[in-house]
Amino acid sequence: MERPTSVVEHELELNLVLSPEHSVPVPARLSYGSHDPYAVHITFHLDTGSPVTWVFARELLVEGTFRPCGQGDVRIWPTRSGRRSVLCMALSSPAGDALLEAPLPVVAAWLERAHRLVPPGSETAALDMDGSLAELLA
Repeated sequence: MERPTSVVEHELELNLVLSPEHSVPVPARLSYGSHDPYAVHITFHLDTGSPVTWVFARELLVEGTFRPCGQGDVRIWPTRSGRRSVLCMALSSPAGDALLEAPLPVVAAWLERAHRLVPPGSETAALDMDGSLAELLA
């Protein structure tokens, strides 16, 4: 029997930092689902017409709201931009690098909703191992 999937999403505007003095707004969507309990998805709606989605560990995003963390392709840290608390995300790929700023209170509130959906430490219970195994063997 297939378990219902629950998803927590939030549309927000990030700032793509081009230089210390200049940034451009980027619409984005945060998404977390019980079907993939260890991962968060951030979809960027760019002018190219096709959105770009990054997927990384929910735990990394949580830790990044408190202190610098991550290495390689995804690094996250909290800071202040003027009077605002922001969450910086440095993303690296073969296509290039990007530094994005998200409003920290908005991301923290969304993470609280994700934690209510699947509390930290209970991710394994949210996985439908029997259904996944049956699908693999079918």
